[in-house]
Parts: sequence; structure tokens; C-alpha cells
Amino acid sequence: YIEGIKETYKGNEIIVSRAHKGLVAGLFKREVPEVAQGAVEIKEVARDPGVRSKVAVFSAQTGVDPVGSCVGQKGVRVQAVISELGGEEKIDIIQWSDDITQFIIASLAPAKDLTVKLNEKTKSTEVLVPEDQLSLAIGREGQNVRLAARLTGWKIDLKGKTVAKEEVEKVLEVSKVSKG
Repeated sequence: YIEGIKETYKGNEIIVSRAHKGLVAGLFKREVPEVAQGAVEIKEVARDPGVRSKVAVFSAQTGVDPVGSCVGQKGVRVQAVISELGGEEKIDIIQWSDDITQFIIASLAPAKDLTVKLNEKTKSTEVLVPEDQLSLAIGREGQNVRLAARLTGWKIDLKGKTVAKEEVEKVLEVSKVSKG
């Protein structure tokens, strides 16, 4: 991926990168005809180079499945992109949404049954996760939630649902004591 051109005293210097998120978008443009033609749009890419990427895709055309288009039949299209990146990087393809709650839930996949509380002022969110899904939502060394935060542009704070329930019960207990 060409990041830029810098003028030096020896002449122009081309700056290239295999770690830039634009490389992933460019590879999808090359491998997926729907992306090249504009039927599918890559809205955002979050990347830990060589390890994992999350790609948010969208299509305004009816009848076009943006995620299915990028994955391809039996995963052939996404596998071609993975091969170009060295064969080790995992790629999660996510449906982009205008509804930030739905987008955050999709970005934290494969975790399920999430409850999202948004704080528009601080652009942060508290996500309540079932205990059995918490490790999936966090990911290895926090990678899944870190990439989801980069992808969405929101600060994401994960909490187990039982922990959150206990906190609410303590608040209710304190308010009963102070009133009584």
C-alpha cells in the first residue's frame, strides 16, 4: 500500500506499507467484483497487522449481501485476501449499520446476547455481556474489543451481566436504606 510520496534531497521517496489498513481495503477491491464496481462499500477497517482485521461493509443496492459478497462462495474471496496477507491473518467481515447500537453489537461478534448502553456525550458505551460470552467479546489479549472500538470509533467498556446486576442491586439496597 502506498502511504505517500516524500521529497528528499535525493529525489522523491515512495513510502509503502504492508501494515496499513488501506492494504486490506485494496485487496478486497481487487478480489471482490462488487467492491470494485461500487455495489459493496468498505466503510471502515480496523487492523492488527498479521493477526486479525475487522472490515465493516455496506451495500445500498437491494439484493446485494455485502458480507456474503466479500466472503464469497465457500469463503474463496476472503481466503484470497488472507493469502495475499501471508495466510496467517484472520479477517472478520461485519455488516455496517447507521444504528450505532447494532454496529457495536455486530463488531463484537462472535459474542451474542449483548446489551448496549450509549453515552453520546463521551462517545463511550457500556456493553453488558453474558458471563459465558465474556471471553469471546474480549478476545485474546483484548484484541476483539480493541478492534471493535477502533472499527466503531467508540470507547467500549465490557461488563458481565451478573456483575452489572449485582451493582444495580447494591444501588437499590443503598437507596432503600437511605429512604428508610
